Amino acid sequence: MKAIIWTEYGTPEVLKLREVQKPVPKDNEILVKVCAATVTAGDCEMRRFDLAGWIALPIRLYMGILKPRIKILGQEMSGVVESVGDKVTRFKKGDRVFGENGMKFGGYAEYVCLNATRAISIVPEGLKCEEAATLPTGGINALHFLRKGKVGAGTTVLINGAGGSIGTYAVQLAKLYGAEVSCVDSGTKLDMLQSIGADHVIDYKIEDFTKNNKMYDVIIDIVGTCSYTRTVRSLSPQGYYILGNPKFTGMMRSIWSSISSDKHVVVALAGATEIDFDYLTQLMVDGKIKTVIDRRYQLENMVDAHQYVEKGLKQGNVIITICDEKGP
Repeated sequence: MKAIIWTEYGTPEVLKLREVQKPVPKDNEILVKVCAATVTAGDCEMRRFDLAGWIALPIRLYMGILKPRIKILGQEMSGVVESVGDKVTRFKKGDRVFGENGMKFGGYAEYVCLNATRAISIVPEGLKCEEAATLPTGGINALHFLRKGKVGAGTTVLINGAGGSIGTYAVQLAKLYGAEVSCVDSGTKLDMLQSIGADHVIDYKIEDFTKNNKMYDVIIDIVGTCSYTRTVRSLSPQGYYILGNPKFTGMMRSIWSSISSDKHVVVALAGATEIDFDYLTQLMVDGKIKTVIDRRYQLENMVDAHQYVEKGLKQGNVIITICDEKGP
């Protein structure tokens, strides 16, 4: 099968298209013919190994000190089940499925084996595989952050870095819940953000939202660029500051802030569940939220895809199209 192989940490050029052996599912695994994968900012950070210091060492030990031990990147994907292991009863050949493979990755290939005990769901009728492929990172994290901030009707929410995969879902979900949403990103993304429901948009190159004397009930910092002190000051009493891309100093300061004030600083990683997948896909089928797709690339153009995402230009999602949605 064709796959994008990753044999060293570095620039997008370290990604190479190669022929490799097709995987065979173990007893508790399913073999999926991959239809679509994504390229996220997180994928680029992992490729060049540019991670926050508090997680860099354990992940480097797991991934490989001098070079990556796992050869195929791609954390979220969708496709068609080609075969199942002897102990798998949840899925059958021909099912359209989507999910993520955790730190095993593997989505940048024509086939991948997924552990059937992980959060994997059926792609419902009326939804494309490429749309479902964006949910394990963007949709799940957006849902998680809004829940942590207790976002509901009348809540004022600001999302920093709103134009990416997580942010575009967070905007739509927050509006669905009745919130007033302000979005911060580069000027080229503001029209798109307004088109999906943003009430207010801010070009971070022109305006610093922490200096506009406005208060917000919930501030979600997806890109990790906010001034910690000024952001906490921009919170309403009992407000929530969600660190979506936490640094070690922010994590330590969050403990003190939550103890010493009436404001809440939250650091909590999202965990995918089938219930949440089903909830999000039903919203999509019902037309209440949608996938924002910026560009599509073929597997052989992975270097170009990573270069584009790494420049911070991505609006919503970048899709890697690997095969059509026909069954094996």
